Amino acid sequence: MLVTFKTNAYSDITMFGTAAVALLKMMGQSGNVPGAIMADDVPDALKELQQALEKLSNLPSGEEQQAAPPPASDDEDEEPVIGLDKRAGPLLSLLEAATAAKENVMWNE
Repeated sequence: MLVTFKTNAYSDITMFGTAAVALLKMMGQSGNVPGAIMADDVPDALKELQQALEKLSNLPSGEEQQAAPPPASDDEDEEPVIGLDKRAGPLLSLLEAATAAKENVMWNE
């Protein structure tokens, strides 16, 4: 599943469902797709996500990997694991833009 985040203040962001749901939960959302955050609530969601990512980055490396979604494939040529803190970058930018413009944020499949 792919999840696309939308707001009138920024370009659409699409990410894999496991990462998107994890980030939604870090924002204090249920993780349900589709969903939305009203403009008045976006600053709080942004703050919660930033705080959760900060806590995640302070975990020992083994615990951080356990908290992150599993890699998409089990290939022998293992690709580097990209942490939620890196995957969250575009979503953080979207939330910051929505906060500044006082816009709603929506997501769907």
